[in-house]
Amino acid sequence: MLPVRDALDVISGKWKLIILISISSGNHRFREIERSIGKINSKVLAKELKDLEEHKLIKRTVYDESPVFVEYTTTPYATTLGKVIKELRDWGLNHRKEIIGK
Repeated sequence: MLPVRDALDVISGKWKLIILISISSGNHRFREIERSIGKINSKVLAKELKDLEEHKLIKRTVYDESPVFVEYTTTPYATTLGKVIKELRDWGLNHRKEIIGK
């Protein structure tokens, strides 16, 4: 049970996996991520990005240019979640069919 609980602690919540998918799909700047998700507010996104960074799933890079900008990228470690995300997607599609009946 402990390994499952550890995994859920890292990826649990409404937004973390969606944020990872957004970043891996090419949305690397804060506003790009925010716009791609839609209903997330800035404060929540900032917190979730910080959590993902602490768990080494994303990397935050600050470019000292004018103006300064920040870029988020997934780490190689985050790619290990690829199978989990695919299985959750497949299960979600099947669940939708089961519930809706299509």
